[in-house]
Amino acid sequence: MSASRTERLLNLLIALLNTRYGLRRSELREKVYHDSTSTEASFGRMFERDKGELRHFGFEVETVTDTGWGSDDPATTRYRIGKESNRLPDVSLTPAECTVLILAAQLWEQAALGSAARNAVRKLQASGGLLDAELPAGVQPRIRPAGQAFEDLVAAIHAQHPVSFRYLAGSTGQEETRTVEPWGLGSRFGQWYLVGHDRARGDKRFFRLSRFTSAVTVLEETFTPPPSFNVREQLAALPELPVRHAVVDVAAGALLGLRKHSLPFDGGAGADGAESAAEPDAEASAEAAAVPPRVGFDRLSVPYRDAETLAAELASYGPKAVVVAPHGLHAAVRRRLEAAAAFAAAPEPPINFPRSEQPKRTRKRTSEDQLKRMLQLVPFLVHNQGLHISEVADRFGVTRKELEDDLRILICSGLPEGYPDDLLDIRWDDDHVYIFEDLDLKRPVRFSVDEACALLTGLEALNGLPGLDEGGALESVTLKLMAAAGEEGLKAAAVSGPEVAPADSATLETAREAIRTGAQLRLTYLAPQRDAVSERDVDPHRLYSLDSTWYLEAYCHTAEGLRNFRLDRIQELVPTGRPVSSTASPAGSFPVKLFTPNDDDAVVVLELTRQGAGLADDYYAERTAALPDGNMLAEIRFGSADWLPMLAAQHGGAVRILQPPALAAAAREWLGAALAGYEEHAARQLD
Repeated sequence: MSASRTERLLNLLIALLNTRYGLRRSELREKVYHDSTSTEASFGRMFERDKGELRHFGFEVETVTDTGWGSDDPATTRYRIGKESNRLPDVSLTPAECTVLILAAQLWEQAALGSAARNAVRKLQASGGLLDAELPAGVQPRIRPAGQAFEDLVAAIHAQHPVSFRYLAGSTGQEETRTVEPWGLGSRFGQWYLVGHDRARGDKRFFRLSRFTSAVTVLEETFTPPPSFNVREQLAALPELPVRHAVVDVAAGALLGLRKHSLPFDGGAGADGAESAAEPDAEASAEAAAVPPRVGFDRLSVPYRDAETLAAELASYGPKAVVVAPHGLHAAVRRRLEAAAAFAAAPEPPINFPRSEQPKRTRKRTSEDQLKRMLQLVPFLVHNQGLHISEVADRFGVTRKELEDDLRILICSGLPEGYPDDLLDIRWDDDHVYIFEDLDLKRPVRFSVDEACALLTGLEALNGLPGLDEGGALESVTLKLMAAAGEEGLKAAAVSGPEVAPADSATLETAREAIRTGAQLRLTYLAPQRDAVSERDVDPHRLYSLDSTWYLEAYCHTAEGLRNFRLDRIQELVPTGRPVSSTASPAGSFPVKLFTPNDDDAVVVLELTRQGAGLADDYYAERTAALPDGNMLAEIRFGSADWLPMLAAQHGGAVRILQPPALAAAAREWLGAALAGYEEHAARQLD
């Protein structure tokens, strides 16, 4: 959509909204399109495309036919848009409901649904239905979508397009291409699942996103999903995988976190010679018995439910852990290490970042984005008269120049005759924006599927968060939004996020109370990257989550700086009896970052495949650049870069280190040492 087409569509919209009886195509061609050169056939095709665009934005173009004439006669057919058919219904929310709604909208941090959530909130603000709300002290839950595959699948589900991807089957261990009609996407057991119709098998199937081994390809054709499909109901019927036990050789004294939930392997037999419930099955035990433990390693029995999840963890331990049994898990870890090593050894691309003042990667803006933004901008200005232009730009996530470009298009748009009184009247001469003529664009357009999905899925995920749903606000705001969203709200049931309630609510409540009262805390903390347990006094600032994993952001008196502590790695948390004493405070912006930048951070350049592209957002890349093969360069700051080889191994061929060269070389050496452990294991099996 070109910029001129954006302006044309806006004028067409205003004309069709402001006619009672409708306008004939010939009138629109003369007064809106000002077209006298194209043929009738080519103009007809352009007009049909424009009507389709307006429907895409939520406006139903009505066809009115004169009595006795057919609708296929352009001379007797008129067009209009009903003033109420496309409007967001009034939504009146209490302060408690506004609090819950804002938390739900903030759950989606940087994913496509995050943009949709912001659009939905702006629509509620524009309609006057969203009040200023005080969020719970220090609590900011978030959802981390499953990378680029999540983005592509949500788009395909809502557009009803089939998808194709490479998939590693859990039952057979075989990798193959699947073509699926995606019905829904949701989280269960801490994992994201796609539910859809597998065309090759002719039946419904569940696919773990962690087992996708390629990017998702969205096909152009369409399909019709089952009526009233609800992905949460489908996933609720999915049985949890049974607990199994792997045999893993672990370097002596290393991997305290893994040891915490593991047991020494005793050969698979209890005191009476029977197989123990805490040991591998007979086949895995037989595999382990065939190879004695390595010198300097301890043999552990490690519980797990899903092989791929444990494989990602064990791969990240590199040379410190070697899977002995079962064979499928052994192969899964080795596959990740081999892919990471191959990627690390591949020829390196030239490292060139575009010269830009933009501090972070943003999706390329299109004229479709611009028209969508302008349709939100007019009602927003109607309900927020006199805001400073910089504040308006900030609310819409654009630069001042982009906002002024929008405003200049708007003030040149209006009714077909184009007289001064027939144009949108917006003024910002003193840097404060006022609107005096809105041409009936003062009500926001109803929610899109993405917008309804972002809010309703976010509200669903908040269920069970301690101290949130006082007075039933969560249930009541959900019902109000379902009513306002209408049919689009029903389609939102195709996506279901994880519940963000923490596993250990007691630790959360201790931290939350300390934040509220300004009390210092003492914690005993397991740091897996350093493989050590330490005791620290901290001044707590706020709590936030990624899915159901919660973090405490606090000033650490040992490190003399802000740090983020995972609640599930805190072994003990008690008040010290002293008030907070540090002057350091976190940035007030949302979202909280997992990594607090410092002047002495290591600056690292990574290469990410399309599968790993989401890591650029996860780690707040300062600069990115696209590569010709579809990969991406990302420049990221890390407080400590020593653990980055672990990241490369965990993501198995989706990320590699390019700079600094010494770190890239160390990563290749580390991966080589990890693979050498598996080569040694294979040789000892043969012996």
